[in-house]
Amino acid sequence: MDRFTELSLFVEVAERGSLSAAAEALGLSNPAATRYLASLENRLQARLVERNTRRLYLTSEGREFLERARHVLAELREAEAAIHGSTLNPSGVLRVSASLSFAMQMIAPRLPRYHLRYPQVRVHVETANRYLDIIDNGIDVAIRTREYEPDSAITIRRLASTRRILAASPAYLAAKGTPRSPDELSRHNLLIYVHANNPNELKFTHGGEQHAVTVQGLLESNDGQVLRAAALNGLGILVQPSYIVYDDIVAGRLVPVLNDWDLPRLQINIAYPSRKHLAAKVRSFIDFMVEEFAANDYEKKWTGPI
Repeated sequence: MDRFTELSLFVEVAERGSLSAAAEALGLSNPAATRYLASLENRLQARLVERNTRRLYLTSEGREFLERARHVLAELREAEAAIHGSTLNPSGVLRVSASLSFAMQMIAPRLPRYHLRYPQVRVHVETANRYLDIIDNGIDVAIRTREYEPDSAITIRRLASTRRILAASPAYLAAKGTPRSPDELSRHNLLIYVHANNPNELKFTHGGEQHAVTVQGLLESNDGQVLRAAALNGLGILVQPSYIVYDDIVAGRLVPVLNDWDLPRLQINIAYPSRKHLAAKVRSFIDFMVEEFAANDYEKKWTGPI
């Protein structure tokens, strides 16, 4: 039997002095109400209610249990109200996972605006360049650059696509020359991101032409910011998503290389555990990021010519 209904019925019986009135208040039939009360008494091994032809009244055990039952129901209703409130009003700690580059360039600068809108949410950003298990690590939302999640318990919402760009500093290109075809990369210093798919093979397309080249990195790293810093300081040609180098290219700090050739693009998604009822803090951050990406037209910037 449903213990919550048993307790609710008992309290209603005590307050209304009538089993039928208590049943009506809870939307139960009289036989169902009788079964619930009997189940409660059987489990407690105590008679809580005495009934005769004229009236219904509580036993001494019933009067003692009444206060405890009221307390339990009040606590349960308060807990339900708190959870219901958290699904409507964003609050609590939001755990976000993203690469260091994405966190630095796309999340951290937006947090002041997010906090103005949702002041009760405290954000914890976990930077990792490998994909953390969302559920095992208690992550609420994660930024991923892959088209699907192997775990069916994870939902993804698309943010944007981005090109992968080859770029180098003006000083490096002045000293080493600018490659005019993918084959010429073998004579250059490459800065390689080791977590890319097949990091030492670059698959180019140009019109209908496809061309794959094998490259070796003068510098290899698991972090895009290390490669970006090295490129800015003239060490070589990096291969990174457009969002990491876009501002540097626009400012002239880096120069696109082989810009007419295209590498496989990346899809940026926001991933989160699949739930029928998302917590308000999670939904608020997802909607905020989708809104920000649309307002700034990032996909057009990151997939178009620079």
